[in-house]
Amino acid sequence: MDERKKIIDFIEERGDTYKEIAIDIHKHPEVSNYEFFACKRLSEQLIKEGFTVKTDVAGHRTGFTAIYQSNKPGPIFVFLAEYDALEGLGHGCGHNLFGATSLLAASALKQVLEKTGGEVRVYGTPGEEGGENGSAKGSFVREGFFNDVDAALCVHPGANEHKLTGKSLGCAPVDIEFWGRAAHAAGAPEKGINALDAIIQVYNSINALRQHLSRDVRIHGVITKGGDAPNIVPDYAKAKFYFRAATAPVLEEVYQKVERIVEGAALATGAKGRMQPYQNRVENTIPTPYFDEIYEKNLNLFGEVITPRKQNEPMGSTDVGNVSQIIPVIQPSIAITDIPVAGHSEEMKAAACSEKGLASILLGAKVLSFTALDLLENKEVLEKIKREHKEYLNEQLISINS
Repeated sequence: MDERKKIIDFIEERGDTYKEIAIDIHKHPEVSNYEFFACKRLSEQLIKEGFTVKTDVAGHRTGFTAIYQSNKPGPIFVFLAEYDALEGLGHGCGHNLFGATSLLAASALKQVLEKTGGEVRVYGTPGEEGGENGSAKGSFVREGFFNDVDAALCVHPGANEHKLTGKSLGCAPVDIEFWGRAAHAAGAPEKGINALDAIIQVYNSINALRQHLSRDVRIHGVITKGGDAPNIVPDYAKAKFYFRAATAPVLEEVYQKVERIVEGAALATGAKGRMQPYQNRVENTIPTPYFDEIYEKNLNLFGEVITPRKQNEPMGSTDVGNVSQIIPVIQPSIAITDIPVAGHSEEMKAAACSEKGLASILLGAKVLSFTALDLLENKEVLEKIKREHKEYLNEQLISINS
């Protein structure tokens, strides 16, 4: 039987099972480090599909690895799975579809591995949206889970257009805290050290810093704790900030500038200050265009077409960027609506459980597994992807150093 027909038949036969998984995860939204239901649901399905599964990996209690190794040597491909929800919203980014699609693609590819050779893995990576112990792909990279991997694949739910992998900004999420001394604000203000004043100075100094930053830099934050009562000098205050930039060196430069702002606010107010990451730093994404070209070719086989990205299209951040810094990776977006809707919205949440959204699981799995099969069957294609990825990495280094 032709390998592609075997893949299609498997996906069509198993499709309803993976739609049910996506629906179940949609009904049980969980944020970073608490995706217990999703981790269990996905990992148990992978065991049924014949993968060797391990949970609680890379320092993430809701992370997992699933591995199937054929009897013949060959490349190692990883399908990345996300399944966390948004705080207070649920699956407004479609990660219930994301995880199900990657699992179905990996399971379909497994059906032809004994002929092609090679190894297929699924990495369950919690907290892409950030939060407690978030951006798990950074941990997987740091702990060496990609050291022997040839390439990684995934597809992200989008609105009404199919798009290829785009660039993204690196992001450093931090907590900024100050400790002062409480006092009665009217009766003995001279005895107090105002931690809130220090936080406000940091906030205002960051606003002043913006005019001296390059266009790719974004900084945004909120004050999460500023005191309990107006007549008590706040002895503790806290803020959360994201620092974003197009390259790692610029991001580090911004980080150090804000560190000095925190030090200055501490000196000015007498409060003790601290800035520290509360999750993994996210790296910028480095696309590999030829890898995306193979994906697009396979998408076209199913009568679907790519919408080109607009020049200067707004960029967010994703920990897929961490993976892209070491191996080729694709993360195209797949349409789950018929009309434009905003990401991280109630409309996107509804789309993530709609008929079109659920159908995208099968389409995405077919295109991803076909793309991986192309790389298995043609070593020259894989080698060209690797060469191009290395060239783009080198170009980034040259751009940074020049």
